[in-house]
Amino acid sequence: MLIAVPSRPFNRLRAIRGRAVGEWNRIGRQTEFYARTLAAIPDAVIRYRAELLRLIAAMGLGTGALAVIGGTVVIVGFLTITTGGLVAVQGYNQLAAVGFEALTGFASAFFNVRLIVPGTTAVALAATIGAGATAQIGAMRINEEIDALEVIGIPSITYLATTRLLAGVIVVIPLYCVAIMMAFLSARTGTTVIYGQGSGVYDHYFNTFLNPTDLVWSFVQVVAIAIAVMLVHTYYGYTASGGPAGVGEAVGRAVRTSMIVTAVVIIFISLAVYGQTGNFNLAG
Repeated sequence: MLIAVPSRPFNRLRAIRGRAVGEWNRIGRQTEFYARTLAAIPDAVIRYRAELLRLIAAMGLGTGALAVIGGTVVIVGFLTITTGGLVAVQGYNQLAAVGFEALTGFASAFFNVRLIVPGTTAVALAATIGAGATAQIGAMRINEEIDALEVIGIPSITYLATTRLLAGVIVVIPLYCVAIMMAFLSARTGTTVIYGQGSGVYDHYFNTFLNPTDLVWSFVQVVAIAIAVMLVHTYYGYTASGGPAGVGEAVGRAVRTSMIVTAVVIIFISLAVYGQTGNFNLAG
């Protein structure tokens, strides 16, 4: 006598296995794309210098309506002015509650360099340069322009992804200089002008605790963030599908993924650099 075995549990296990295999394959394709993009850097510098210069200008100063307000430089400047002002407000009030409001300059020199400005720059890069790269490459994908590049013998990953990766890394260096200066200026103005703390007191503690080594590591951190953002956004644009709606979905997924990746990058670099000793001494 045959006993009927319900097939529903087996179908569920098969579906779970299929999803796991699909996700594993997707990670493999994504890793292969990143490796090919990084490996093509010398080729992009030699063969596509004109495109690289065009992308640097577009990312730094913006195109179209974005160029009217000054491009990404002005956006990052305004964002870091806001976060620098918050350091002044929160730092002064919290320290004043325990009688140490003179250390507001220390808060600016310590937190802006190590955490706040790199995090703000990551958000600005993902929302402006990164999202723009995803939309541009995604539009080319759904219009079959990427296939046309391959047909005429132009390596699409090198021409589209690697050039944007290099441009993003080059642009982020002066961009971060503007960001860190705006954050320092905003925190100092808020503390000395709004709260009335003496500029000499603020400058003393700021200069005492501003470590040049921390600034160097902060630049390293933001370059790593730029590489991660551009890799993620170019991948999602390159693999976009489903028409204009699919491009919009790819942009959203890319922004969400890059925010997670940059947070992990900031945590790991901070732990690697400051996790053992902290490079910090409050004595004296």
